[in-house]
Amino acid sequence: MKKNGFIFDLDGVIVDTAKYHYLAWKNLANKLGFEFTEEQNELFKGVSRKRCLDILLQIGGVTATQKQFDHWMGEKNKEYLQYIENMDASEILSDVPKVLHFLKEKNIQMAVGSASKNARPILEKVGLISYFNTIIDGNNVTKAKPDPEVFLLAAQELGVRPQECVVFEDAVAGIQAAKNASMTSIGIGDAKILAEANYNFRDFTEISLDFLNAVIYE
Repeated sequence: MKKNGFIFDLDGVIVDTAKYHYLAWKNLANKLGFEFTEEQNELFKGVSRKRCLDILLQIGGVTATQKQFDHWMGEKNKEYLQYIENMDASEILSDVPKVLHFLKEKNIQMAVGSASKNARPILEKVGLISYFNTIIDGNNVTKAKPDPEVFLLAAQELGVRPQECVVFEDAVAGIQAAKNASMTSIGIGDAKILAEANYNFRDFTEISLDFLNAVIYE
């Protein structure tokens, strides 16, 4: 079956904004009186901002009123936005443009499917927004990955059946969401962690154009 739609997660797949999320969460944890490690940050991959704060407070053993919770969530996002304000094309992960250009030349429909509520401004800042036919992000969905909502919405917007879609993901929850949507998944990162993916690559530098062509027409 020819694959007519390619869907990309954003953080850790197209750009490395994960480091900015981590810094903002770490600073919040420090303000609340506890440490937040890079290892613990792995729990946040592909997870909504609200759920991330839930996990952070559990790690620190901190209880919060709704007012405090909303304030801290806003505070974290404000700091994160300050970090991404200065983003440019240098933040694009290696060989991502090569893949996007190849797919565009093949007239493949492309979408971003991300939990981030800032996907659009980030793509504008790094100069990649023109590659994508649609962007489905945290502003469009109510259910977090591994629920397939974000990818199913992206397929619907692209006018492509889920079975004709390929998803690039760096998070276990994202790979599971692709599977739940009946889509082919390509894991970007540690193959041991992303073992449920149909294909695995450390990063886009390992992805050949021959491979992409084979996936399109498999």
